[in-house]
Amino acid sequence: MLNYQDYRRDVDQLVRAALEGADPANAVEQNLYRDGNTLRAGDFEYQLDQGRVYLLSVGKAAISMAQPAIEILADQLQSALVISKKGGPTAESIGYHDHPHVLLMEGNHPISGPDSINATRAASDMMAQAAEGDLLLCLISGGTSALLTQPAIALPEWQQLNRALLASGCTINEFNLVRRNLDRVKGGGLVQMAAPATCVSLILSDVVGNPLPDIGSGPTVYSEESAADALIVLERYRIEDVLPAEVWQHIHENLQQRASGMQPEAGLSTNIIVADVRQAATTALTKAMQLGFVTQLLTAHLEGEAREVGRVAAAIAKDLLPGRCLILGGETTVTLQGDGSGGRNQELALAAAHALDGTPAAVIASIATDGEDGPTPAAGAVVSGETAAIGRLLGLDTGAYLARNDSFHYFQALDELASEPGVFEQENLTGYGTLIKTGSTGTNVNDLLFILSYPHISHDNTP
Repeated sequence: MLNYQDYRRDVDQLVRAALEGADPANAVEQNLYRDGNTLRAGDFEYQLDQGRVYLLSVGKAAISMAQPAIEILADQLQSALVISKKGGPTAESIGYHDHPHVLLMEGNHPISGPDSINATRAASDMMAQAAEGDLLLCLISGGTSALLTQPAIALPEWQQLNRALLASGCTINEFNLVRRNLDRVKGGGLVQMAAPATCVSLILSDVVGNPLPDIGSGPTVYSEESAADALIVLERYRIEDVLPAEVWQHIHENLQQRASGMQPEAGLSTNIIVADVRQAATTALTKAMQLGFVTQLLTAHLEGEAREVGRVAAAIAKDLLPGRCLILGGETTVTLQGDGSGGRNQELALAAAHALDGTPAAVIASIATDGEDGPTPAAGAVVSGETAAIGRLLGLDTGAYLARNDSFHYFQALDELASEPGVFEQENLTGYGTLIKTGSTGTNVNDLLFILSYPHISHDNTP
């Protein structure tokens, strides 16, 4: 029996189910097989006695994805390099940190730094050993764009460009288009480094629609766009206006040189998507049905400005019949206008709370499956038609916090209030914490949005 009082517990169960559906180790195990001397990945087959096998695992899920691959390859593994995000899951917790042929390194995220450069150099050194007949097995997940990089411009300039793009409101596709044209390892560069070895990649998708060139900026995928396309993106978001003149000049010169130069030839590469947001959403859908909701997956291609998507989600919630759960997967963007703290999921949730104000028994939750929503300790937030009223108890205005992109501090203040006994009972409000904190999940398949409706309840205690 669905009970609005239990909505936070229901949301937590949906989140756990979704993360289980996007488990990186399971994704690899279901797509990589060894039958004696034959290694299979999808339709790809490789005879292990024809050469050496090198493993490169990069991204937020690098450690989890590498574990089953190392176990499957066993004695046939020549060497492996695992590049994970600093501060993410540790190899010690997985159990192969002392493997004699495995090197573990960390890179910087979301902005590349010296550690990313060093880790990429180690990857290049490993691939330089590969020869014809050898195999490079790549395991790629979200975060690879920052962790695996050889920028064509100086690192400080590269960092300034990345920060400007992150704050611009551009889509991940546009962001990665620019990065591919200014980075030697992206856009198929990894395959070129490994040539003449064969390359096969198992990919955990963190980009809406699974466009291969955009996942990790496509290190094993050649794309058709040009440097001129990258310039169009930079001009569209007025990146020149926010960069020092000399930095913009170096970027412009490098793109012009690329436009007039020869493009690299594609190598032998096979790319396989092993998990994405649809799988996570489908697992959550099953859990919602078990909880008693009438459930529907509306889309796995959700995009748009976070606050606008939040308003639309609230409009949908207002029209839902009781006992419904709608699930949407994808990834929104935020155009920074203020100096607050938050992430796209928290901003979406705050905009939904603003628009949902006073709507009975309606709940909206938005989470990042990697557990990291912007530079905050939260994965996202859950709100109801009562959230804005709770904020008013503290003198907090949803519109003002939205104006300065400060969703995290709004929700943080509400959660502090939620810990005070008796406050919600006095105001006839349902007191639940708003921030969703999962910690680093070790996976990354975009974001999930849940819209829940419950049987209406009344706080009217009149006899």
